[in-house]
Amino acid sequence: MIATARPLWNSVRWKKELLVTLALLLTLVAPFALRPAQSTAPSHYDRRLVVITPHHDRIRAEFARAFAAHWKKTKGETLFIDWRVPGGASDIAMFLKSEYAAAFQNHWVRKLGQPWSASVATAFASNRIALPADPKAKRTPAQEAREEFLASDVGIGVDLYFGGGAYDVIQQAEAGMLVAESGRTHAGLAMLHQKHPAWFGDEGIPEAVGGEPYRDKRDRWAGTCLSSFGIVFNRDVLRRLGITKEPSQWEDLTDPRLFGQVALADPTKSGSVTKAFEMIIQQQMQKEIDALKANPGKLRTEAETELEGVRRGWESGLKLIQRITANARYFTDASTKIPLEIARGDAAAGMSIDFYGRSTEDDVRATDGSSRVGFVMPAGGTSIGVDPIGMLRGAPEPELAMAFMEFVLGDEGQRLWSFRASVPGGPTRSALRRLPVRKDFYTPQNAMLMTDAAEKPYEQARQFVYHPEWTDGMFDAIRFLIRVTCIDVHEEQREAWAALFAAGMPERATTFFHETKLISYETTKSSFNGILRSRDRVQEMRLAKKLSDLYRLQYDRAASSAKEGR
Repeated sequence: MIATARPLWNSVRWKKELLVTLALLLTLVAPFALRPAQSTAPSHYDRRLVVITPHHDRIRAEFARAFAAHWKKTKGETLFIDWRVPGGASDIAMFLKSEYAAAFQNHWVRKLGQPWSASVATAFASNRIALPADPKAKRTPAQEAREEFLASDVGIGVDLYFGGGAYDVIQQAEAGMLVAESGRTHAGLAMLHQKHPAWFGDEGIPEAVGGEPYRDKRDRWAGTCLSSFGIVFNRDVLRRLGITKEPSQWEDLTDPRLFGQVALADPTKSGSVTKAFEMIIQQQMQKEIDALKANPGKLRTEAETELEGVRRGWESGLKLIQRITANARYFTDASTKIPLEIARGDAAAGMSIDFYGRSTEDDVRATDGSSRVGFVMPAGGTSIGVDPIGMLRGAPEPELAMAFMEFVLGDEGQRLWSFRASVPGGPTRSALRRLPVRKDFYTPQNAMLMTDAAEKPYEQARQFVYHPEWTDGMFDAIRFLIRVTCIDVHEEQREAWAALFAAGMPERATTFFHETKLISYETTKSSFNGILRSRDRVQEMRLAKKLSDLYRLQYDRAASSAKEGR
């Protein structure tokens, strides 16, 4: 029996080994067998352009295809655009800070033989380090580090920053990570300015519109297309909830019938989302100023009226954000998710960047031209900003980077942003639904081929004037306060909000819900801003815990009071 069993055992063992071997081979072969039909990288290329961006895949695919074809036609070279997408603008900022710190440390220690310290690590990319005008004046170690970084060609292997919002790119420019020209070659946005002066004038890309910066005075970055914020909504879901009027203003997102039906993005993950919340606050500030001008009371001067209106608008803006976030279904890390969820009917409405909303409206359009998804820009409730582009310090391919910027800002790129799919010069797959940044591009001939020819962004921009001085230096504070008063305590906030509208919004309970003394305009600007700017994570965490705990108790008080009918 033993003699007959051994061959059987060997046969079973052989089959098991064969299966294991086949599984290993499948593991090795599967990535190649299952890879997309069109890889992002050609099998052979002559040159490579590395671009860091938060842009979604449609934009990346269209610009990579079009510019590579343009380069092949004009230069005869095969080009690979290597996209780096670490996340949203906030994630990109963290990536750049980390990579440049490592690159400069290597330069400072190994090339210059200087000791690395915490002060040098903090100072080299800080625009708060004042440099003496006298070249012979003695420098502190922090000043020496800052001066050396700005004079260096230290790089991180990335050529361009493409996309995001103006706020984030301004931070990178002020840090010294974006440059007007390469330190090694005569290439950069400054050279494009000289080559195409009309593009950088009032009839091309104005310096600012409606208070929003459209390009850098020092040519470290420029806007490539226009961007605004609005409300994307699902008409079918709204009708199911008994809401017959489509939303048109930010206040419409506070409707109690939208409880658990509003889709929002986490502002701590995205600069563009924080910008949308800043617009809500600024709109309230303008409303309060207008009301005070009509009835000034004891206020005597225009400056007094403006300051008081800004203070009141800060509070009413935060209260409006509280009500909107109380209706939130979730806070996603990716703002691109919001229109998709709304299209599927998983949410009724949400805050969205314009082109995400418009693209989704197109994607679900029926054959009769109707769409269950709509998008609206709240009149007077949003500014029109830009998506920028700029060359990074130490760009490996500065001439190629300059050529790409020229393509994006030129007629070819402006067509790609705005033309309908498949028309000459337009995208191949689907319309990108972006508005051109160059004012001179809005001609009757181009309008005939544009997806959003009816939009008049330079006229719409006049409806909202962004006042940077009102919320100067408070951008990080806004995202921080929304996190600690709305996101971290969202469960308690939702419970309080549900109790409030169930009880008919009793005055005392509503006052508890909207208490803003702890986060007043003055306190935020003087105290909170100082802590956040210090980059002291211990202090920031302590402040976050303190405020979250206080607001958790506040919402609990509001819920209890509402249930008691008070």
